[in-house]
Amino acid sequence: MHFWPFSRYFRAPQKATYLPYIICMPYYKNYLVGRANLIKLKSPTFYMDRTSVNPLSSHAKEIRRKILKMIHASKSAHIASALSTVELLVSLYFKIMRIDPKNPSMQGRDILIFSKGHGCSALYATLVQRGYENEKILQEFSTDGGKLWGHVTSGSMKGIEATAGSLGHGLPIGLGMALANKKRNVFVLMGDGECDEGSVWEAILFAGHARASNLIAIIDFNKIQSLGNTAEVLDIEPLAEKFRAAKWAAKEVDGHSIPHICAALQKLPFEEGKPSVLIAHTTKGKGISFMENSLAWHYTPPDDKQLEGALGELS
Repeated sequence: MHFWPFSRYFRAPQKATYLPYIICMPYYKNYLVGRANLIKLKSPTFYMDRTSVNPLSSHAKEIRRKILKMIHASKSAHIASALSTVELLVSLYFKIMRIDPKNPSMQGRDILIFSKGHGCSALYATLVQRGYENEKILQEFSTDGGKLWGHVTSGSMKGIEATAGSLGHGLPIGLGMALANKKRNVFVLMGDGECDEGSVWEAILFAGHARASNLIAIIDFNKIQSLGNTAEVLDIEPLAEKFRAAKWAAKEVDGHSIPHICAALQKLPFEEGKPSVLIAHTTKGKGISFMENSLAWHYTPPDDKQLEGALGELS
């Protein structure tokens, strides 16, 4: 569940759209800081690779730099939500998906639906890093009259396949695309809080029933959503077992290990005749020490000093 003014979902950023933010956030501030201090996440129980050195890690670091600069310049939100998806996007765009940045509309290309649309700065930065657009376009992120809106919007830049932001729509859209053309893979990157939406579970049930084996859901399971720990807001565990009960093949992985992500996605589908789900255990705010596992950074942009410190950690 994601409580945020709908004016920021469906319109180009305008000064007027910040009015609800200005009115509401003073009342949220003390609550959010308090909640951030209360949330303590346990380490996942599966094997985590913290030592692997991957040649794609340099792309991940540069994408994080771009995210920081974009959100600092626009004074917008959702920086921590974007940072937790970086290795997933790098793995998909640089290793796994059949794509051609020079020909974004290539017939038979794989599709990515970035369903957790509020984390769009990560997708924009990745598309630029992969060569879809010139880096200059990132200056238009979440600015008055800019091309890049505060939630993923179809047509705003090359490589974006669908509009997202009102959570729970990406998986149904991806399922329709997968059934319409079974000769390509359709990936849907979703948030864990997004899995609270009923439309997600309708799509999960029907995808298993329809044997949509070219549909791959990836869950950014960072354990924090807009107003708290996912286990406290609405516990979705045991998630893998629920997918399996709906006739999906499921795997779990360290969502910040590019070698592990690529290995998990190397053979698709995971099982013949079944849709696949990769549950990626991630860290909200990953890569910036003072943003990691902190609810406050779901909303807060870095100030000048914080930006300098964050970029220093990535140097």
